[in-house]
Amino acid sequence: MWETLGTVRDLGRLQEIASVLIRYGFSDLVRRIGLADVLERAGRLLHWNDTEMLRMTAPVRVRRAMEDLGPTFVKLGQVLATRVDLFSPDWIAEFSELQNAVPPLPYAQVRDQLEADLGAPATEVFAWLDETPMAAASLAQAHRATLQDGTAVVLKIRRPGIREVIEADLRLLARLAEIVEARLPDLQRYRPAEVVQQFQVSLRRELDFAAECRNAERIARNFQGRQDILIPNVHWQWTCESLNVQDFVDGIPGRDLPGVDAAGLDRVQLARRGAHIVLKMVLEDGCFHADPHPGNIIYLRDGRIGVIDFGMVGAISEQRRFQVAQLLHGLVNQEPESVADVLLDWAGGVDVDESRLQQDISTFVDQYRGVPLKDLHMGLMLGNITTLLRQYALTLPADLALMIKTFLTLEGMGRQLDPQFDMASAARPYLERVMWQRYAPGAVLKRGKRSLVGVMDLLGDLPRDVRRLLQMARRGRLQLKVETTALQGFGDQVNRAANRLVMGIVTAALIIGSSIVMHSVGGVSSRWLLALGVAGFVGAGVCGVWILFSIWRSGKNP
Repeated sequence: MWETLGTVRDLGRLQEIASVLIRYGFSDLVRRIGLADVLERAGRLLHWNDTEMLRMTAPVRVRRAMEDLGPTFVKLGQVLATRVDLFSPDWIAEFSELQNAVPPLPYAQVRDQLEADLGAPATEVFAWLDETPMAAASLAQAHRATLQDGTAVVLKIRRPGIREVIEADLRLLARLAEIVEARLPDLQRYRPAEVVQQFQVSLRRELDFAAECRNAERIARNFQGRQDILIPNVHWQWTCESLNVQDFVDGIPGRDLPGVDAAGLDRVQLARRGAHIVLKMVLEDGCFHADPHPGNIIYLRDGRIGVIDFGMVGAISEQRRFQVAQLLHGLVNQEPESVADVLLDWAGGVDVDESRLQQDISTFVDQYRGVPLKDLHMGLMLGNITTLLRQYALTLPADLALMIKTFLTLEGMGRQLDPQFDMASAARPYLERVMWQRYAPGAVLKRGKRSLVGVMDLLGDLPRDVRRLLQMARRGRLQLKVETTALQGFGDQVNRAANRLVMGIVTAALIIGSSIVMHSVGGVSSRWLLALGVAGFVGAGVCGVWILFSIWRSGKNP
């Protein structure tokens, strides 16, 4: 642990993390993963005092700790909120409460970075710039401005120095995930290393504002010609990795439902329109906004829906879209066999009782038999499916976890706008279209052509591969290698035991030889004999310590 986490540059941050965990009642976790030993050896002692935080539930304490730990951990909680296959609803609810809102920095602290990104003084680029931020988040803050041609824009400015802080946290998280998997077997089912890896990719992508703009333009192209959605235009001449300049969207924030009513907008129509937008992204385009919460939705007064902040975008392949459509179609139409087939495909090589899983799915689907389509809560059904996955220790791929979280958010927003919102009816045409497109003549021909090309490549390479195989056999270079894990482990144990035996013999020989030499001390060469005897005893001591350490280590790691 000391060798892994003893990096001097991260010790200060490590102490902060340990202090926050202890404050919220996780002192036992700090001890078990070895953080206490690290900080004590570094001379940074902590006081182990329990507080009233222990009265809170575990999800609340974890969420509060993440808020105190800063932007990296807030973002981690938001990623964990998408893993409905790993965490129960009470955990997901707390993770979803994590917000990016933080006090803004004074404009004077971001001016230098802004002008460096612009390559010119801000007064030359903008006719007007509001130095008071309109919003502030953990990674950036937004300012309104007007270009010289009168275009109203929003500047999303990355916080100075935030990348260095996040990179330090990511290093610590990666190391801590490895330690947790090694030392806390009861937490292995949450796959901390896999979650942290997914989080690293997501957060580094979110730090790149130019990538966010490319995501926005990609989705805008998919909706080209549609009049029900507005994605703000990006001004690339001023946009870079740490600065995003895009058109200002003037409308009613998604959280302001009284404002929607005051503007005379039709809530039912907005809910239906938003559902069609997200369903098209997920099931038709395969590229979707993965964080469509009310803060990223703006209702325009002409009835259009504005979508902003494309830092978190999900992508699913054509094959995966078909599986999703098959799963949802099976749920909506009460077909348990289709649901079971998809879940077993997602299980991959995981050992699972298939007959029991199919029986549980049949029982689950049967409870919806005869229920009118408008009374089906798709979010609740997906939540129950993920509960079933957790019972069988099955996990969803990261792209599907994002997609399910998007569906849950979409249905929640739809029901806020319209309590009678019917997600199942809105999704059904898209599901049937995806199912039919899978077996359309053009799609079948395309897959057949791809398979035929693969077969032809294989047949074309076959004569050459066979010739090489025969040549190797003639030269006696053809080898058959069989690996047996159990035998390999046994061989390693025998090898270690033999090494310890040899070292024991060497130690004994050193002790005996040194004793004889020391007993023979006398005459002119006595000093050299004495030194030789002492060196022999020192060597024997070192070998003895190595043997004891090896035996102790083998007991810790059988």
